Amino acid sequence: MAYDAVEQSPSLAVRLDAELRHADPRAVIEAAVDAYGDKLALVSSFGAESAVLLDLAAKVKPDIPVLFLDTGMLFGQTLDYRKILAARLGLTDVRDLRPHYQDLATTDPEAKLWQTDTDACCNLRKVVPLDQALADFDGWITGRKRFHGGARLSLPVVEQSGRHLKFNPLVNWTKADLDAYVAEHDLPPHPLVAHGYPSVGCWPCTKPVEDSEDVRAGRWAGSQKTECGIHVARAPGAVANPGGDI
Repeated sequence: MAYDAVEQSPSLAVRLDAELRHADPRAVIEAAVDAYGDKLALVSSFGAESAVLLDLAAKVKPDIPVLFLDTGMLFGQTLDYRKILAARLGLTDVRDLRPHYQDLATTDPEAKLWQTDTDACCNLRKVVPLDQALADFDGWITGRKRFHGGARLSLPVVEQSGRHLKFNPLVNWTKADLDAYVAEHDLPPHPLVAHGYPSVGCWPCTKPVEDSEDVRAGRWAGSQKTECGIHVARAPGAVANPGGDI
């Protein structure tokens, strides 16, 4: 049964998190679909670990809107993987989100913003397009996991994010759980995983890592940055600014 706008509140997130805290990932997705129906989206990078969540979602609702942030700076392998995986899993509504031409022309005309301000670059190419796309939805699903460390160690299964409820079905799963699911369902890996990329983002800000390093050590390597900004907490009604902070 879907929840209406009146029920969109932190207390609802707390209640659903308590109900789903120990639920299987598929059960979390089913609960999210039951709650929000066509007002639910899944956000995916089609990165190194994306196949598991996408496969689970496809089994529950193959026409779920999948929002893919095509920043204009993704690896060619990621763009190919997005097409292959969507077709393989039978996902019928993958939407490519791109930064608006005028925003690029105004804020990053030479496509070099990543060299001087990675936060502003991520905001322009990821946060703003996603915020605009999510205006059509009440809830969304992410692929974040606690084993990635940092701020993700304390992730709930369900959380409030602005006016949306955000579902994190895989938070309790380990790398071993993911690998076992991939093997069981014979899911194709991202091509860059074999080349030392356990986490894949934009090519200027993603490096291969050593086996002993953290999964996300290659993202914005050498800086204090650990998140692109789409998961930064914000107050209800807050929107992103193409030229700066949220």
